[in-house]
Amino acid sequence: MAEAYVKSELHNSITTIDFFHPQSNSLPGKILEELSQAILGAGNDIYTKIIILKSAGEKAFCAGASFDELIAIKSKEEGLEFFSGFAKVINAMRTCPKFIIGRIHGKCVGGGVGLAAAVDYAIAKEGAEVKLSELAVGIGPFVVGPAVERKIGASAFSELAIDATLWRNADWARGKGLYAELHPDTAGMDESIRRLADTLASSSTEAMTEMKKIFWQGTDHWNEFLIERAKISGRLVLSDFTKEAIAKFKTK
Repeated sequence: MAEAYVKSELHNSITTIDFFHPQSNSLPGKILEELSQAILGAGNDIYTKIIILKSAGEKAFCAGASFDELIAIKSKEEGLEFFSGFAKVINAMRTCPKFIIGRIHGKCVGGGVGLAAAVDYAIAKEGAEVKLSELAVGIGPFVVGPAVERKIGASAFSELAIDATLWRNADWARGKGLYAELHPDTAGMDESIRRLADTLASSSTEAMTEMKKIFWQGTDHWNEFLIERAKISGRLVLSDFTKEAIAKFKTK
């Protein structure tokens, strides 16, 4: 089985951060930590003006939390540590002074929807369906929820969070504002990403940094807030309901 990774590559002032996991680009703790460090690193790099966040393969963009790690959690402390990984990634994206363009080529589940919501400009292609599946396994989108709600509003967020087994198609996600653009194929998506990244790479860094501060206004408390949310998930993941639900999903 191919090894999971997070890679960063700088070219013409554009840093591309690419992640992969053999289980539908899911997010175990190690990948979450490497993602947050890669985003922080690119944000602090004087040669980087724009960041592109993408995942490998042609199927899922991101399947969210790693079921293998969820089912292995044995204490509230372990639960907090795991879900804090999502908080760190969201906060890294939020505080990064560079614009982050998201390349959303396929389905997003749970934390994957959180990543799509936390980029500053998401460009997707048909088939990039979304689902917040946490309630189906006895948890809830507590950590990524604020980023999703900020992007698509309370009504659409609650719709996703409550009906946790239903896929919403890419048109729905585009209509709600999760995706800034939706393209019929990979070529169109990638061409649009190249065009925007090149344009922004020749724009004023200072102006973009100030714009980003405005876009994320009102989130200064998220460093503490998302950790408090992680505590809720870390407690709920220990329930018998969650253990049994995850075990069922793993046998499907």
